[in-house]
Amino acid sequence: MSDNGASAINLLSYETLVHAVAGAVGSMTAMSVFFPLDTARIRLQVDENRKSKSTAILLAEIAKEEGVLSLYRGWFPVISSLCCSNFVYFYTFNTLKKVMVGNQGRSRPGKDLLMGFISGSVNVLLTTPMWVVNTRLKLQGAKFRNEDLQQTHYRGIFDAFSQIIAREGVGTLWNGTLPSLVLVFNPAVVFMFYEAMKRRAGRGGRKITSAEIFLIGAVAKAIATTATYPLQTVQAILRFGQHKAEGRGGLLGSLRNIVYLLMDRIKRHGVLGLYKGLEAKLLQTVLTAALMFVVYEKITAATFKVMGINKKLKH
Repeated sequence: MSDNGASAINLLSYETLVHAVAGAVGSMTAMSVFFPLDTARIRLQVDENRKSKSTAILLAEIAKEEGVLSLYRGWFPVISSLCCSNFVYFYTFNTLKKVMVGNQGRSRPGKDLLMGFISGSVNVLLTTPMWVVNTRLKLQGAKFRNEDLQQTHYRGIFDAFSQIIAREGVGTLWNGTLPSLVLVFNPAVVFMFYEAMKRRAGRGGRKITSAEIFLIGAVAKAIATTATYPLQTVQAILRFGQHKAEGRGGLLGSLRNIVYLLMDRIKRHGVLGLYKGLEAKLLQTVLTAALMFVVYEKITAATFKVMGINKKLKH
C-alpha cells in the first residue's frame, strides 16, 4: 500500500473516532449534571435588567417564578448541539494531532494552541446554526426583567430553524459567528494548558489519577473562560437575535456590532458589567469541563484497553 493510502487510513482511523465519541459523551454527561448553572449564566448575559445575585439565589428565583423544570429548559437542543460540536472538535483536533505530531514525539504548547484554534474554527463554521437555535429555545418562556425583550414561540428545533429562516433569513443562523471565531481561543487555550499540565503530571510514565484530571481540566478552563468572558456575553446577545444592528452589514458591520455592544455594556454597567454572570459561568463551565475531561479520559482508556486485548487475541 502507498504512503498516501496509509496516511488516509490513519486520518480516518478508529482511534480518532474513539476520541471524538468520548469527547461528545463526556461533554453531554457533564453538561447534563451542571445544566442549571448554564441557565443562570445566559439569563444574566441577555437580560440586562436582571440583578446579578449569587448563583444559588438566582436559581431559586427562576425556579420559584417559572417552575423547577425551567432550570432545564432547552436541555435537548443544547445537548444535541454540544454532542455535534464536541464530536467535530475532538475529531478535528485528534486528526490534526496525527498529522502534526504523529508518533515521532510529544506535542508542544504552540502546536496544541494552533491545533485547538483550527479545530475551533471548523467547529464554529459547522455548528453555529445549532447554537443560535438552542439559545432561542433556552430563553423561550423566560420571564425577562427587560421589557424590550420579546417572547418567541417555537415548537421545537426544526420549527425554530424554519421560522428563523423564513422571518429573518438564512444568514441569521450564523449570528455571533465573528465573536465565536475569536472565542475559539477559549478551547484552544484550554487544550494548550490541559495538554501541557497533563504532560507535566505524567512525566516518567506516572499514571495520572481522575482527581488530577478533574483539577487540570478545571484550572485550564477557568483561565480561558475569565480571559474571554466579555466576548461570550456579546455572543449570547447576538445569538438571541433581539439586538437591533444599525449601519452596514458584512464583516465591518459585525465588528461594529461587537464594539458597540461591549462599549454599551460598559456605559450602562461599568467595566464589571462585561463580567455579569461570570460566577455562574465559571461554576458551570469549570465543573463541566473538568467532569468532561474525566469521562473523556475514562472512555478512551477503557476503549483502547479493549482494542489492545482484541489485537492480542488476533495475533
